[in-house]
Amino acid sequence: MCTRFVYRGDDMVTGFNFDIDLTVWNHKIEKEKDRFYIGILRPDGVRHSYHGVNRNGNVGTLLYVHGNSEGTHQDSKSCMTIADLTEWFIQATISFDDALRMVQEQKIVYAPDATMQAMLSDRQGRTLIIEPGIGWREDDGRYSLITNYSVLVPESTSSFIVPGDDRYERAAKLLNSYRDLFTVADAFSVLQTVRQEGIWATRVSFVYSSKEHAVYYVRNNDFSQIEKYEFPQL
Repeated sequence: MCTRFVYRGDDMVTGFNFDIDLTVWNHKIEKEKDRFYIGILRPDGVRHSYHGVNRNGNVGTLLYVHGNSEGTHQDSKSCMTIADLTEWFIQATISFDDALRMVQEQKIVYAPDATMQAMLSDRQGRTLIIEPGIGWREDDGRYSLITNYSVLVPESTSSFIVPGDDRYERAAKLLNSYRDLFTVADAFSVLQTVRQEGIWATRVSFVYSSKEHAVYYVRNNDFSQIEKYEFPQL
């Protein structure tokens, strides 16, 4: 379970709720001079940056989705995993234009052990939604929003919607109520409204402000304790 949005107002603001089962995923907030990310410990012993922000304003996140056969992992030079694409974007190994070219020229597939979809955005608010086996879309408009179901072909995952899971609808209603002025506090208000509790609780919420060039974050739904990370001067 996760929620991600990009809001294009007087500031380009992106928000993300990271919802996981702690018995399945080992995570840690990592703060480096060029990256802020939620490090996910993988079998290779590395904490991978599948959800995070780069100094250059690249923001990438992966969200669990019920898989489809067209997106099944393939070990082929003509294919790229959604995990690699997202991490390279957060690492600034590739730019937004590179990512756009890759989804046009290569088949994007799931990782070998996880079915995920992605949202990538840059400091200008350009946004790419990528759903392996379904397709991709370069988004515009006031905001972009994604949860754990397909936004490109909603009917493909509609049967998997958990009863009572209306995070997308509630977030969309809130985002529709704002105009040009949209602040970090507004972003946290949206994230707090759609936070999760229980086994798949929200473990980290972060907001990136392009204007401030800073990341604000909270741990374990404690929205009264907002921390700030500013990329150090080079």
